[in-house]
Amino acid sequence: MRTATLVIVAYLVCVILAAVWRLVPIDILRDATPEVGALTAAYLGLTARRGVAPAVGGSVVLGYLVDLISGQPPGLMALVLGLTGLVARAVQQRLLVRGAALTMAFSAFVALVAGVLALLVRTTYHIPTAAFALELQHIALVTVTTAIAGPLVWRIFRRIDAAFARTHRERDAALEGLAP
Repeated sequence: MRTATLVIVAYLVCVILAAVWRLVPIDILRDATPEVGALTAAYLGLTARRGVAPAVGGSVVLGYLVDLISGQPPGLMALVLGLTGLVARAVQQRLLVRGAALTMAFSAFVALVAGVLALLVRTTYHIPTAAFALELQHIALVTVTTAIAGPLVWRIFRRIDAAFARTHRERDAALEGLAP
């Protein structure tokens, strides 16, 4: 139930961002939408309680939903978000992402990994891409916007985890950003 709630909330945030982000007054940032899907996949991977399967499953489902609203080829973001969740899990299972600076740095890392994975998947499956320099510029801009949006997204997810906590101690740990 927790994973489903996080996926639904992340999808709603993605829909709202897709509708509102085009109103950003800075021209260069209009195409650099924050990677909320990748942040969600990383959060699910880091906070998976028993096994990694529900976290990857939630990441894949969210990826398909993001594919629907983004217009990308079906399955591209599902594969990328599933891999991103696995990478986040492999980085360190008990990573403490607390404080604004560390949350922003980890969010930037997640966006960078997701961008590179998406580029590799598109290249591997011969999906048309832009020039390499333009792709790198886009990944860099998305990394910056994701780093800025990361602390807010992670705070929302921590509140959801605190709502699903069974004890007061688990609730406090979730609000502080400690992995279960």
